Amino acid sequence: MDDRILDLIYINRLKENTWFSVLLEVFQKFILEHGKQITFEKNSYVFHAQDEFDGIYTVLEGSISLGYVDVNGNEALSAIAEPIMWFGEISLIDHEPRSHDAIALKKSIVLHIPAKPLNELLKEHPYYWYYFARLTSQKLRYVFLEQIAIQTRSISQRLAQRLLFILEGYGNHILIQDHHIQISQEQLANMLTTSRQTINHE
Repeated sequence: MDDRILDLIYINRLKENTWFSVLLEVFQKFILEHGKQITFEKNSYVFHAQDEFDGIYTVLEGSISLGYVDVNGNEALSAIAEPIMWFGEISLIDHEPRSHDAIALKKSIVLHIPAKPLNELLKEHPYYWYYFARLTSQKLRYVFLEQIAIQTRSISQRLAQRLLFILEGYGNHILIQDHHIQISQEQLANMLTTSRQTINHE
């Protein structure tokens, strides 16, 4: 795992992110100045469930699973974060330990905004909490859409919807630029709480 200043190519990609693009310029500069580019090897943890808050993250390259792995190795997969998707803000808001694991599904590069300068910024400029309200509301909207789909749609419709969500970065992308998704049938089955055989049939 390395720790370095953000590459220019990723700065340009950030500007195409739905959340980052609407931030005040001074807030954008704060993120670029304090953010650290970190590489995680496949299967390494960005953070564990119950870890203390250490900052927020966004995926620059690769993919990060967001879910929970129990002591027996059983995984509950909530979402897969791909470029550019922010995660880790829940503990910023409620000051509770991490609610889930974040694991690199392959070699991945993330941007980390450390907790200390972020908390200091929010204390000095409470208005910026508005942007985190936007970020969490954006994700909550997709949670509700998924819950509605569970009760009203067929598994094939839910599968199509979830694939679209992933392409959209759960609302993080201004435009869908990459029409390829690297995800296994087992991972899809986990997210949709169904069997791999059912996903294969669909």
